[in-house]
Amino acid sequence: MVKTTVWDVRDYTSNLKDYPNLSEIIETYRQGGLIALPTETVYGLGADATNEQAVQGIYQAKGRPSDNPLIVHIYDTDQLDDFVTNVSETTEKLMEAFWPGPITFILLLKEGYLCESVTGGLNSVAVRMPSHPVARALLKEVALPIAAPSANLSGRPSPTTFEHVYHDLNGRIDGIIQSTQSEAGLESTVLDCTSFPFRIARPGTITRSMLNDILPNGIDEAQFDNSDKPIAPGMKYKHYAPETPLKIFNVLNRPIDEAGQQDWSQTAFILPESFVSLVPKEAHIIVLSESENDIQAASHNLYAALHQLDELTHITRAYIYGYPNNDEAEALHNRMVKAANYQYVEGEW
Repeated sequence: MVKTTVWDVRDYTSNLKDYPNLSEIIETYRQGGLIALPTETVYGLGADATNEQAVQGIYQAKGRPSDNPLIVHIYDTDQLDDFVTNVSETTEKLMEAFWPGPITFILLLKEGYLCESVTGGLNSVAVRMPSHPVARALLKEVALPIAAPSANLSGRPSPTTFEHVYHDLNGRIDGIIQSTQSEAGLESTVLDCTSFPFRIARPGTITRSMLNDILPNGIDEAQFDNSDKPIAPGMKYKHYAPETPLKIFNVLNRPIDEAGQQDWSQTAFILPESFVSLVPKEAHIIVLSESENDIQAASHNLYAALHQLDELTHITRAYIYGYPNNDEAEALHNRMVKAANYQYVEGEW
């Protein structure tokens, strides 16, 4: 166990430089410490990406497999010159359109600057420039590339609030920067730019159609599968899963028919508010959005709902509404099927 310091910056979100303990945070990073920080996607567990011992600490704190690569967070594109090579004009065009923001680019690695553990032994590196004002200010002040996977125990639902991080990592890391709930709620889109056309390695809130708007015919329709050598987080190992058994449903009467006349008081439904009246009154309800078409709200609330589910000790099973699996909902559906371990209500899909 280590002492985990909490730095509450909620009153300094737009002016982090005025936070009286900012120098303590920066020095902790520079000395190889592990600090969870807020981003617009989820909270990340950050460490100096040039420090092998610090990065190894990330894997140890999370219980994360060492071949699962990390995303490096930067403040300015000038930092790329230190550790990537051959950035194409088409890649730069996408960076100009979406950075700072919830998208990660996989680029060819220039060896000798980042520690080897960041990339999981690959010849490429995943890089992101977050838009959250606290993360932006912190990355500028610390002046280091920061490796930062989600700040949770490996395999657990990702953290979108300070409380989620504290629950999983208190006593395992040096500090947590307390801020508000993450806006997007899902991890960044990951785009492999090491060959053309580019391929989406992990869907996120920057959708395929948004990328195609900037780069027509530049995005491969294929998706990477869960290969033996993942090139991005979330591709190989169990992710985002609550402890409570979870199934996805598409038509509400199907899980009700499947469960039969069992005790509904031990069942939870995670669904739009517009469906609540159709659920057995004894069941526990967790609302993801107002309607089945509000993908943004469902994405924002998904991980909070999964964390809430595991706090309900009397619940023995849960069902989650799958939402229409269109371009906008691709990332939401991706996280749901992993959280449910690919378990669907029988006969629907």
